[in-house]
Amino acid sequence: MKSFMDRDFLLDTDVSKKLFHEYAEDMPICDYHCHLSPKEIYENKPPRDISQLWLSGDHYKWRAMRSCGVEEKYCTGDATPREKFQKFGYTLQYCIGNPLYHWAHIELQRYFGIDTPLNAKTANDIFDRANDAIAKGDFRPQSLIAKSNVKYVCTTDDPIDDLKYHKLLKDVKGFDCKVLPSFRPDRALNAHLDGFADYINALSESADMEIKSYKDVITALLKRADYFHSVGCRISDQAFDYPPYAIASDDEIEDIFSRAMSGGKITLQECDKYRTPVLLALGEKYHQLGWAMEIHIGAMRNNNTLMFNKLGADTGFDSVGDCEIAQPLSRFLDALNREDKLPKTILFNLNDKDNTVLGTMLGNFQSSDAQSKIQFGPAWWFLDTMDGMTNQMKTLGNLGVLGKFVGMETDSRSFTSYGRHEYFRRIMCSLIGRWVEDGWYAYDEDILKEIVQGICYNNAVKYFNFE
Repeated sequence: MKSFMDRDFLLDTDVSKKLFHEYAEDMPICDYHCHLSPKEIYENKPPRDISQLWLSGDHYKWRAMRSCGVEEKYCTGDATPREKFQKFGYTLQYCIGNPLYHWAHIELQRYFGIDTPLNAKTANDIFDRANDAIAKGDFRPQSLIAKSNVKYVCTTDDPIDDLKYHKLLKDVKGFDCKVLPSFRPDRALNAHLDGFADYINALSESADMEIKSYKDVITALLKRADYFHSVGCRISDQAFDYPPYAIASDDEIEDIFSRAMSGGKITLQECDKYRTPVLLALGEKYHQLGWAMEIHIGAMRNNNTLMFNKLGADTGFDSVGDCEIAQPLSRFLDALNREDKLPKTILFNLNDKDNTVLGTMLGNFQSSDAQSKIQFGPAWWFLDTMDGMTNQMKTLGNLGVLGKFVGMETDSRSFTSYGRHEYFRRIMCSLIGRWVEDGWYAYDEDILKEIVQGICYNNAVKYFNFE
């Protein structure tokens, strides 16, 4: 029996061990998509305890705890930090096969020096040991980022954000990490949701212009994109149940926009007619600015109305959708490509039924503008598992060029979640090492080093023009 999560965890061949320990393990991190708060990074306050560090805002953990019958007060309620951690320890012992189990123990080992498995029996002791480490060590956000060897952090930011903290972080002495904004225009696109009119009024104020039509929305968003670019933004991010693409006349789109601004209900199909010209204009702008366009596809959000009304969004009640995506995605990308205005694009799917759809879509729109200009994004959210990451890389290897893959991002709100990069790198080295050991790929150390270090870090830095 192998030791529990030891130095060679997941590395089951000699080649995989060499690839990880010699080439991948010490590579820097480019975290090009996350939900960290730039305000928290700048203010740089230490956590009160491990419960605040680990359990505050982490809907991955809350979902698992609820599945073990844990009362809501231990997830999002007013239980004490120790009680919440005890319930998480109790939950974790049953999470066999869940990446939460591996993530938690990687973080305990790397950040706290604790090798003891976390469960109901050990939770109290680990709570005390971890809090002792926090009290005696440096667990401030900037220190955790530096300790994790992170060189680039791309946060997720609304177009109306003033980016105050991104600007302030540029002048922080001794902090060797660039914290860059990413442009996330979802609220300006979702005309079918409550609060749309209020948001457009806020966008009007932020862009310092009057918005009377959908074309004014486009103008305002383009102005904000220019502002984001001036602060260092090089990435946009859009998230959809499915890629919207529906052509309509200007008159019809203006009618839809007018009704949405008046508080009227519009259908999702009508919203798609509004979103299409806005997205096409944004795509052209991203191309002009040299940005990469991330498209996250497939989340079905806020399924539990009762809990949404109690807790709001992003609290653990989202799941995977099963919409058809191939046709609208193809037409959207083609519409930009026909005008030679298709930006670098990263396609993320949340339903693994779409792996082959995206894996083949890439080849339709590649060009010499960038190596692997159209990327198959890393396994994301519910696919951020051992099987999900392996299947994503196998699909890309089967249908595209794995050696030019931009690699992992955390998609996280936690400052210790960089252990996920280690988890990914071990899985990636295990997969490639096995192919080499089985004689499926030639053993050329120079080429393998370039591929592994490219996927870990170098490909992303080059793709996003960060250096």
